[in-house]
Amino acid sequence: MASEVQVVDPRPLPEEPLSLDLLNTRWNNGGSPRDLLDSLDDLALWLTLNGFADQVPADQATRAALVATRAALARLAAGDSSPEVRAALNEVLAHGSVRRTLEVDGPQAHVVTDTPAWLPAWSAAADFLRLLAEGPDRIRSCAHPSCVLHFYDTSKNGTRRWHSMATCGNRAKASRHYAKTKTDD
Repeated sequence: MASEVQVVDPRPLPEEPLSLDLLNTRWNNGGSPRDLLDSLDDLALWLTLNGFADQVPADQATRAALVATRAALARLAAGDSSPEVRAALNEVLAHGSVRRTLEVDGPQAHVVTDTPAWLPAWSAAADFLRLLAEGPDRIRSCAHPSCVLHFYDTSKNGTRRWHSMATCGNRAKASRHYAKTKTDD
């Protein structure tokens, strides 16, 4: 019986939609910057974690497509909707489309890209458009000043501020408490 290899997921926020997961491939790891697209091994891990490993090679072409897409998404998430940034995202989207077919079990939608390398990048760009259509104000950056992570706010009242209350939220609370006790002295 072959043993199954356990994949260790290094991502700090693995449950986010694909577009935000791509944005979150860069983060601060205890003060050290980490980039999950830095090497082809890390790229292979990201592709595996997002279900693309069987369809897409972990090569420089895939990495370049993802890095370009991440750059456009980062600017859009930061509020830059300039023609240049929109054109950059539209360039990514030009590499693919959705082909609809009628199968035995009903209607199906298939993503078709000009090369396999563009499949994850196109999918992330299309996912970002979906998030914009659903709730553009719910695409957020963590409110902690040293955090670079993004999340999609699914809270009922839409007031989530931190990517994680356990880390950034607690740091902010501790910082406020410390500042208050210093002024009380």
